[in-house]
Amino acid sequence: MEHKAIDGAFGVEITGGLDVTKPLTPDQIAGIDALMDGHSLVIIRDQPMSTEEQLAFTRQFGPLDIGFKKVVAQNARLAEAEVGDISNLGKDGKPAARTDKRILNNIANQMWHSDSSFQKPAAKYSMLHSVVNPSWGGDTEFADLKAAYDALDDRTKDFLDGREAEHYALHSRFLLGDDSYDEAQKAAIQPAWWPIVRVNPATGRKHLFIGVHARQVSDLTVPEGRMLLADLLEHATSPQFIHRHQWHTGDTVIWDNRATLHRGRRFDLDEPRELRRTTTLDDRAPELSLAS
Repeated sequence: MEHKAIDGAFGVEITGGLDVTKPLTPDQIAGIDALMDGHSLVIIRDQPMSTEEQLAFTRQFGPLDIGFKKVVAQNARLAEAEVGDISNLGKDGKPAARTDKRILNNIANQMWHSDSSFQKPAAKYSMLHSVVNPSWGGDTEFADLKAAYDALDDRTKDFLDGREAEHYALHSRFLLGDDSYDEAQKAAIQPAWWPIVRVNPATGRKHLFIGVHARQVSDLTVPEGRMLLADLLEHATSPQFIHRHQWHTGDTVIWDNRATLHRGRRFDLDEPRELRRTTTLDDRAPELSLAS
């Protein structure tokens, strides 16, 4: 596969030697894994995929994540449990009303997050495929948590050593004022504790592991922990660590949820926008958390 560095802080674009609609060779799978370990963000342009083709492509990189459907299943538009519907469309195929749950999900996606950080196993790769784009906006931004960790001062690195953060699935929804979940939905995914500083087992490189799902820090009061998480998030999403992707139909962006954050950007909710997300689980990750 040919590839080149992309404009921005980090990531690469595959420019040739790959057809996402066909089975990959072992060398191609290993090559993409190597690019992800080194760059955390891979872009593939102008290769439209059906839902079935996207699922087949994603499965070559590991078991698929369906944990997010435990909370949003009752609002699902797509039948496939392994496919995340990143759209503003109702079941009639038209933009949903602003009071619809999927519009809340669109707005929540505009907060910096790592997919499924609130569960164990958490997500490894997410693959977002563009189907329909609005006339303006709707870009996706990515933050490099490896570079953000490297740029921390030694005092902060020492303070973070050994500390963990609790990630909860509905924390971002509560921040947006949505408290309409019943007790079964609130309990569907139990909070997960993760080290704030993790290590890529393939490269040994350290990176932050934070985001809007994180709501408290071990051995700190809730207010002190939340201020620490807010400061780290502000640092990690500084412009020098950010790549902004402008979508074209047929684009696929793959990112490593362990070492990046992402967020969608504002667009006209009255215009159709549709992306499909498939996600693999980090099922071979070592058990790093000490908290229950």
